[in-house]
Amino acid sequence: MLVEEFVDVKTTLKEIFGYTSFRGEQERIINNLLAGKNTFVIMPTGAGKSLCYQLPALVSKGTAIVISPLIALMKNQVDQLLAAGVNAQFLNSTLNKTEMTRVKKEVLNGSVKLLYVAPETLTKEENLEFLKDANLSFVAIDEAHCISEWGHDFRPEYRRIKTIIKELGDLPVIALTATATPKVQADIAKNLQMEEADLFKSSFNRKNLL
Repeated sequence: MLVEEFVDVKTTLKEIFGYTSFRGEQERIINNLLAGKNTFVIMPTGAGKSLCYQLPALVSKGTAIVISPLIALMKNQVDQLLAAGVNAQFLNSTLNKTEMTRVKKEVLNGSVKLLYVAPETLTKEENLEFLKDANLSFVAIDEAHCISEWGHDFRPEYRRIKTIIKELGDLPVIALTATATPKVQADIAKNLQMEEADLFKSSFNRKNLL
């Protein structure tokens, strides 16, 4: 189990995120990840994918790595978490050397719960070496369709993620996407070696559109 002792997940949901209940498959996804299992999530935009890794990160020992392709998205999520009193940080090309050093120091002293990184950041040797010294809980791969050559947002750096994760240790992985045809889904699972991962696929049908 990743979860800290005596932590109430629903209490954290209310205190940090302001919700009294989960939506759809969120609770099952979160429990699956907290049990240390690889988790593959296909969920429509706006259905609450980010909570599926943010909440587990808060109740787990160590720092969760969140791989995201968009700097603007990273900053938005980090700003929201900081406003809620959560120490979340990002490492990307917008930081200067002093800021990079500060973030790394906070990760190593255990005060950062979520560290957002661009895939390009992970491929740099000095960043990989630093992360090997950190206490990591799990890896979340947001916008996982970027891994697939069949996807519309293909990013070559994403296809190196699994190799990098292996260097960091035996960490649970949660991959999330809102857009995955069966072909893209299979490609993601194969590239991440997550063919045996538990799959959670939410309905894309919206009742108000019927």
